Amino acid sequence: MFEALTERLTGIFGRLSSRGRLTESDVDAALKEVRIALLEADVNFRVARDLIARVRERAVGTEALTGINPSAQVVKAVNDELTATLSGGDHRLHAASQPPTVVALVGLQGSGKTTTAAKLALHLRRSSGASPLLVAADLRRPAAVEQLASLGRQMELPVYTESSTSPAEVAARGVDRARATGASWVVVDTGGRLHVEDELMEELEALRTAVAPHETLLVVDAMTGQDAVRAAEAFQQRAGVTGIVLTKMDGDARGGAALSITAVTGVPVKFIGTGERPDALEAFHPDRLASRILGMGDVLSLVERAQSVVDQQQAQEMERKLRRATFDLQDFLEQLRAVQRMGPISQVLEMLPGASALKGQLSADGLEGKKIQRVEAIVLSMTPQERRTPAILNASRRRRIARGSGTTVQELNQLLNQFQQMQKLMKQMSRSKGRGMLNLLRP
Repeated sequence: MFEALTERLTGIFGRLSSRGRLTESDVDAALKEVRIALLEADVNFRVARDLIARVRERAVGTEALTGINPSAQVVKAVNDELTATLSGGDHRLHAASQPPTVVALVGLQGSGKTTTAAKLALHLRRSSGASPLLVAADLRRPAAVEQLASLGRQMELPVYTESSTSPAEVAARGVDRARATGASWVVVDTGGRLHVEDELMEELEALRTAVAPHETLLVVDAMTGQDAVRAAEAFQQRAGVTGIVLTKMDGDARGGAALSITAVTGVPVKFIGTGERPDALEAFHPDRLASRILGMGDVLSLVERAQSVVDQQQAQEMERKLRRATFDLQDFLEQLRAVQRMGPISQVLEMLPGASALKGQLSADGLEGKKIQRVEAIVLSMTPQERRTPAILNASRRRRIARGSGTTVQELNQLLNQFQQMQKLMKQMSRSKGRGMLNLLRP
């Protein structure tokens, strides 16, 4: 997400830092470029104008321009004001004092409500151990009920469905089922339209009267830009929206909706959808997103994602192997699979400070898909002894592995060379006791 905007901003601030001392005209020129970059990212023009005005007020102060690192002061001002723009309202999802907590998902057709409903239920179960129930109340779109039921089976989530012509009645009986079965959360998938209209709003008002949802989340497609902001304004006026879910943030979205929607509507973003995977739904943190946009990474989210996919016992065993420098190709394969479970490598790299250039290089090399599969095929074509002791791989063994994996001897040799470099690094880490990431993965 925000690749183009991040690239523009890092370029602007890179040129600014190369100047050393800054004048007021230097700051004005840089902020003009920042404003253009925001507008090109489809940020609401009033939001961009106000953000730049606040940054300039802070950045042209005497202390900022005469400090030890004035360019860093400017970047900090942009980061702080960007965080303030993204903030507003309560970004958390609150449970009711008496379960079940009812969450209604509303929005236009095609925004991804049904998929988001299933992802949200899975997120609630994984993050807090909740027992959610999905309710299929979208009776307008063909196959919407079956889609939710299919997602429920895939994610092992219970789904309440029934044949009815009234979404409000389906939702009400779904909540009754949740009470009877002891479900702590109810996620209601509602119908949408191609555009905001009275019939849609009347249906949502009837549903609100029937189940009195504790949270009403508006699901909007981030790729629609300022259209998403206008839709949010309309739903806020009629549907009592308490939060927003921005979907398709992993696509070609320029980011304008995410940067503008809270500032324009006053409604907080609570979640962002980052892909098609069942777990590709992230809680929204304004400060972390601002850091990502400026190319400064998001280490906290990276650690949280790592903790969700790494078994603690395996992490401790891996730490022991690193200390003793006994990391082998089988361990390498397991780590590769763990990284894959964390999501696309482009998203993982996005969370590392200053990795935007590296991310582009890796994507260009095809590391997102086929290259990882080829590496996995090579390692799986080895015997257990060969994975433990790569030094025994003579010419005939290498030819056999290449044939078995459908690759070439050159690709195998390249992998082995990279692995040897990694082993050297691990030995250096063991000598210096550098176990930073493994310590972060500890409970």
